[in-house]
Amino acid sequence: MASVLVVDDAAFMRMMLKEILEKNGLKVVGEATTGDEAVRLYKELNPDLVTMDITMPEKNGIEALKEIIAADPDAKVLMCSAMGQQAMVLDAIQAGAKDFIVKPFQEDRVMDSIRKVLR
Repeated sequence: MASVLVVDDAAFMRMMLKEILEKNGLKVVGEATTGDEAVRLYKELNPDLVTMDITMPEKNGIEALKEIIAADPDAKVLMCSAMGQQAMVLDAIQAGAKDFIVKPFQEDRVMDSIRKVLR
């Protein structure tokens, strides 16, 4: 069972994602609300996968992604973006994100993406 760190500043989004992941047999090992917390928890928990929100206060998802990739070049990070964030998604992919999912989350799209990243 793959372990996942869910990162989003919105509790509702974390809850929705957690529900999809757990229903599909993945284990959510941690939740973070800021980029700094995401980096700290990644190093602490060493999850198989991170779902990373792009837009967060303090440190955004792309900055956190860069720090995680610097610490672990093999990290599997899946970016979560709202519609209209294509430019930021491209930045994230160039910075090492493996894929992205768009909010509002659709279970089949989320799981397709996760399976692809974990393969």
